Amino acid sequence: MVLRIAQHEARLLIADRTLIAVSLVLVAIVAYGVANGASWVAFQQSTRDGIAAEEQERYRQLRERLGSPGSGTGVPADQVGTSLGARYAALPSGPLAAFVIGQSDLYPSYVKVSTEGRQSFAAADEIENPVHLLTGRFDLGFVIITLYPLIILALSYNLLSNEKEQGTLVLLLSQPLRLRTLVAGKVLTRAIAVVGLAIVVSIGSIALSGQDAAEGDFTSRLALWLAIVVSYGAFWFALAVAINALGRSSATNAVALAGTWLLLVAVVPALVNVLVRATYPVPSRVELVQAIRNASNEAQTEGTRLKARYFEDHPELVGAEADYSEFAIQSLATQNAIERSIAETLDHFENQLRRQQTLVDRLRFLSPAIAAFEALQDAAGTGSARYRHFMSQVESFHAQWRAYFHPLILRAQPIQADELERIPTFTYEEEPISQVTERVTIGLIGLVIPAAALAAISVPLLRRFTVVS
Repeated sequence: MVLRIAQHEARLLIADRTLIAVSLVLVAIVAYGVANGASWVAFQQSTRDGIAAEEQERYRQLRERLGSPGSGTGVPADQVGTSLGARYAALPSGPLAAFVIGQSDLYPSYVKVSTEGRQSFAAADEIENPVHLLTGRFDLGFVIITLYPLIILALSYNLLSNEKEQGTLVLLLSQPLRLRTLVAGKVLTRAIAVVGLAIVVSIGSIALSGQDAAEGDFTSRLALWLAIVVSYGAFWFALAVAINALGRSSATNAVALAGTWLLLVAVVPALVNVLVRATYPVPSRVELVQAIRNASNEAQTEGTRLKARYFEDHPELVGAEADYSEFAIQSLATQNAIERSIAETLDHFENQLRRQQTLVDRLRFLSPAIAAFEALQDAAGTGSARYRHFMSQVESFHAQWRAYFHPLILRAQPIQADELERIPTFTYEEEPISQVTERVTIGLIGLVIPAAALAAISVPLLRRFTVVS
């Protein structure tokens, strides 16, 4: 019976041509959104290509210099470790980055690693249009979160009220047909049309985005993406059924659903944003940069005292046979002093960001839009979790870099041509798909449980539904 109703509803929707018009508009909007996302991914790739070319050219010049007859004893290790041989640690674009840009335009996609302290990472920001940062970007994720529910509600706000107002509901229920079966048939038709269209455009967007579907865990992430799209759509269909089950007019249903959409998609996320920023305010980046400058100036003026303190902290160096470079030792002591001076500020900055994300993770269940968006970012690889995973690898590489160069600097051992190949390099290791799945599953639970609760509420309401006004 449900299938017969669904077939009848499908014929009505096709005859009405509204669904076809909506589908064409949606495809055009999705194409524009994916093109925006692909443009951002291409920009990031060109940036990474640029820094890779710069590093390659720098090493070519260094190799040429060391290979020249006048190179003498080589190049001082502190010069190679600080500037001449500094390596870039780059974060590749997420597997589905063209689908949703997420927070990838807020964090730098590469860091220049040298023997300087980790405060140098703060200067790694890319120059981005501030209007884009303020307003966000129009991508497939935006379409899924904001426009996709509107299409569902536009097709479902009058599931029963329209039949009731036209007087056909009485005729339908005079047949051996239960009201719940009628609703199930109507919802099934619309779900296949809208959710099916969302799945098709998501899969079709792979070709538009230009990303390689055979690369890494692309297929697993796409499956997670589609699960989010289906669950998010199920929530909005369940909400439409619950509102219809109250037995109000089509106009009242439309106002109630539009108000709920505004509340859950716009108002609650905005309030959560304000609450998170007010609860854990992050020091401004200007304040952070100023603290680094002050610490640097203070360290420069106390160079001699810092060098003496450095030897106090490293008594194994006092009286050794090594031929220390005065400038190199003083530079290391200055860097250590700067790092100690701003450690508290840096830790506070990073801890506040971590606390903000933790609070967002807890509050996301207040709005399906937040839960879905966080899950979409995780599936696409453009969320904060993947960036933290990248930065943890950068911290490890930074420690490895300093462990390699500091002994060379302290021994005043110059770098020779044959040593260039032994200088550490950075290779990003993608986070395991199991961790991504775990985070996305929590978001899915935040969508499925409210949808199931609305469906459960609708059942008794439909039993008491008044067929005649």
